[in-house]
Amino acid sequence: MAEDGAPPVTNVISGEAQPASEAEVLYVQGMSNPVNVGQYPSTNATVALVLSIVGLMGFSCCTAIPGVIMANAALETTKQYPGHPDQGLAQAAKIVGWITIGLGIAIIGFYLLLFVVLVASGVE
Repeated sequence: MAEDGAPPVTNVISGEAQPASEAEVLYVQGMSNPVNVGQYPSTNATVALVLSIVGLMGFSCCTAIPGVIMANAALETTKQYPGHPDQGLAQAAKIVGWITIGLGIAIIGFYLLLFVVLVASGVE
């Protein structure tokens, strides 16, 4: 025990002095600061990216539209927490989703134009 008037006994953890009376410290392998473990809320950025890519592969706006909606929700969450690890995924999902929607509209427009030209030319 420390004498009266003497500084309290300290333990050194990660280069910082901690009082000996402090509760036990949880160490997590690979983490530099155990206090920050799990500080970001989860988002659906991965699901949004998968939906956008599936829509791109099948040229279907049916999955790209929900992908863009989920990506926008994920981006709103990541804007509130700077440095959120899902920010890039959400941005990629939004970009791929809009490209898929644009391609889908272009393909539908092409088929409509082809149909109008065929009907106008009288081909049966």
